[in-house]
Amino acid sequence: MQLKRLSATAIALLGITMTANAQPSANIAPSDQQIAGAVLSAPQDLRASATVLGYDAKGKLVTLRKGAGALVCLATDPKSKTFHTSCYHKSMEPFMARGRELRAQGVKDDQVDTVRFREVREKKLAVPTAPAVLYQIFGSRDSVDLARGVVKGGQPLYVVYIPFATAESVGLSAKPVEDAPWVMYPGTPKAHIMFSPKM
Repeated sequence: MQLKRLSATAIALLGITMTANAQPSANIAPSDQQIAGAVLSAPQDLRASATVLGYDAKGKLVTLRKGAGALVCLATDPKSKTFHTSCYHKSMEPFMARGRELRAQGVKDDQVDTVRFREVREKKLAVPTAPAVLYQIFGSRDSVDLARGVVKGGQPLYVVYIPFATAESVGLSAKPVEDAPWVMYPGTPKAHIMFSPKM
C-alpha cells in the first residue's frame, strides 16, 4: 500500500542523514534558511522553540539552533534532489541519532534496526517511555516557500511512536489503511501509530 511504502521511506530518510564523513556540497543553504525550512513540518506554535539540526559548510550535521521546546527538527539533506524535513519529540533523539551513526559507519538497511533493537533490549539505547510525535513533509525542491512558511503541494506524514505497542495494546489494526490510524512495526522499539493526512 502506498501509505506503508511512504512510511518506510520516511523512516529510512530520517536515518540517512550523515553525522560523519559528509562531503561538502554547493547546495548547502545558509543556516537561517535551513532553520526556516527544517521547522515547516512542525505545528506553527512549536516552530520557534524547536532545536534544529542542519549542515555546516563541510556538509557535516550540526546543531544550528538549540531550542527549549519539545521538538528536534532536521533540515533537508543538501545532497537530496527532493525536499524532506522532519520534526520529532526530543525523547526520540537517542534512537534517531544512533540510526544516523550506524548508517555513517556503513551499516545498511534492516541491519540498522537489528543493532538498535538489540541495544534497546540490552538497555544500552533509550526509547521514549511516553508517546512521542513525529511530523514530516515531502515535496520538490522548488515547492518550498520560506517567506510564507509553506511547502506547496507537499505531502505530510504524522506518526506517534509508542515503543512496543501492539494492535491489542492500543486497540488499532496492524494492517495499513488510508483513512484511519493503524500500528506499524507492532511489538518493536519503533512501533508507532500512523496517521493519514486524509483523516
